[in-house]
Amino acid sequence: MVKDHAELNRAETLNRWRLILGESSEEGLSNADDYSPDDFKYTEVDEILGYLYNREYGEEQGYRKGGGRGSSDLTVPKWLHKVRELFPKSTVEILEKQALDRYGLTELLTDKKLLESLEPNMNLLKNIMQFKGRMKGDVLKSAKEIVRVVVEELRRKLESQTKASIIGKRSRYASSSVRSLRNLNFKQTITKNLKNYDKNNRRFVIDRLYFDGNIQSHNKWDIIIGVDESGSMLDSVIYSSVMASIFYRLNALRTKLFIFDTQVVDLSDRLEDPVDVLMNVQLGGGTHITKALRYGETLIENPGKTIYILVSDLEEGYPIQHMYKACKDILDTGCKLLVLTALDFNGDTVYNKHAAQTLSNMGAHVAAITPNELADWIGEIIT
Repeated sequence: MVKDHAELNRAETLNRWRLILGESSEEGLSNADDYSPDDFKYTEVDEILGYLYNREYGEEQGYRKGGGRGSSDLTVPKWLHKVRELFPKSTVEILEKQALDRYGLTELLTDKKLLESLEPNMNLLKNIMQFKGRMKGDVLKSAKEIVRVVVEELRRKLESQTKASIIGKRSRYASSSVRSLRNLNFKQTITKNLKNYDKNNRRFVIDRLYFDGNIQSHNKWDIIIGVDESGSMLDSVIYSSVMASIFYRLNALRTKLFIFDTQVVDLSDRLEDPVDVLMNVQLGGGTHITKALRYGETLIENPGKTIYILVSDLEEGYPIQHMYKACKDILDTGCKLLVLTALDFNGDTVYNKHAAQTLSNMGAHVAAITPNELADWIGEIIT
């Protein structure tokens, strides 16, 4: 018997109430007038969501891990397969993220087949960095390949604009293959397209845009980047490593990179491969910013053409006066000092505001910025 529109709507409503109220409501809903248990289409969806979100509750709320009235006990591999089968990609990414971040389903990262089935994205990259210490052998190898996919995508997105910003000052005598509004030569574009003016429709038709090129700087600048690897700086660590790799490939710059907690690790010889850099990051632990600043100070060769970038939340684990003194000494050499409380696209940052203000008053540039803004800032200085 074919159901009419009203009956279908009623069944859909009961389905939705079943998801809201949970499995304890199933018997009551099944006894509803004109409703058959066969009409309930969301049982599997409820089972999949319950496998994850019932972890919010303990036994006092009636939840027992591994219990339930489902047709079969779910495992992480089965759950992941069903998630991909039942939900669109955007929802799958959210469920995977919460499974890792909120509910600790680390089997997703320690089982090779499961790991390789996950969508390579920024969130997965961050989770790999946090759990890579528990990965061994083939699992670690697979994790590196995922990191490589995500990092290469990031680098492709950032590299063109970075090159346009940093390689050199704009030249109005050379065209550019980098097409951006910032490089658009309005005068040349209008002049070259005057012949295309449509008199009948009184309309200016542009069939080609003209962009300014760049003149490469012959006097290289030194870029020294020190990155705080504390857990709160994870996004900034990733973007700093990718940007340092891009800088390393530019002839106009000589780039040094080191990471730090209470110790300092110089990764300048690994900048060809940002994946190698990221896999050497050890998140968490204490923070000795002064020690890091003093190490970077030893890398300064030509202060007048050096940009020193400190990426940190400025939460110093040692007497903060020593950190201020180290920053002042660096500024006194003639270096440009840029303190980044965050380097990412999120804009959310938690940092020591008093320390940031103190360093700003000394003459340091202090900001939370995006990678593109960093490239523009460096470009303004070196040109």
